[in-house]
Amino acid sequence: MTALVNIKNNRTKLEGDKKKESRVESNREVIKLRVYRKNPKQSKSSHFDEFTVPVQRWTTVLDALLHAKGYLDNSIAIRYSCRMASCGSCGMKINGIPRLACYTKVSEINENIITCEPLPNFPVIRDLVGDFSDFFQHHSSMEPFIHNQNADIVDKNNLTEFIQSPEDVENYLQFSYCIKCGLCYSACPSVASDTKFPGPQALAQAYRYVADNRDDATRSRLNIVDDKHGIWRCHFAGSCSVVCPKGVDPALGIQLLRGHLVSFSKNDKKLAESRTRILGKR
Repeated sequence: MTALVNIKNNRTKLEGDKKKESRVESNREVIKLRVYRKNPKQSKSSHFDEFTVPVQRWTTVLDALLHAKGYLDNSIAIRYSCRMASCGSCGMKINGIPRLACYTKVSEINENIITCEPLPNFPVIRDLVGDFSDFFQHHSSMEPFIHNQNADIVDKNNLTEFIQSPEDVENYLQFSYCIKCGLCYSACPSVASDTKFPGPQALAQAYRYVADNRDDATRSRLNIVDDKHGIWRCHFAGSCSVVCPKGVDPALGIQLLRGHLVSFSKNDKKLAESRTRILGKR
């Protein structure tokens, strides 16, 4: 008897859930999505296509784009991956502001028309997909890795670790959050006027390693950015820090790096000590 009552209760609950779901579905709002379209291999001209897309309060701009691509026009070119603001792949200009599409809810924009365009300062490959080749080349030119002979693996049976205090880590931690999404690069007016300028992302990463006391190549790193197309081309507009989705604050990193170059900041970094442990022994 008890089992029958439980079955009836579960059936009633299931029917109630279905009615609630159908009611939400019927009350679903719609937005107009304007998507930038361009295929340089076929034509130099560009245009906008408009799509009417259903949305709910949790719908992101990326969700809306994928709905348009999946159900309305599968030729829309979008770059995306993690859908959780970790990979930085879905950066685009949304209603005039560089943002991550997966991190931007439609409800946050408070407009019925959402315009999606490729990020400025990146050559367009197709539609919303930009070419990041120069961006990553600038990043690579900063040598984004630890320079320290003690970090090299000489003997596979030995493990070497650096001893860092929480204060040591705090010096560079903020700048290590960069996901290379390119939003700061697209918002930078200096990048728009000088293609040889590394951009805020690369310069902030240069400071990230200057501030890291495991790294012993401070002088060579400063020489890399000390160039007329380097750090001195930054006019401190600050737009890079405004659009950064991870709170890296590239403008701050650039100013701190400048402090080392003009000797406002003393290079008093004490290199981290290292210790070696043979595998299998404590």
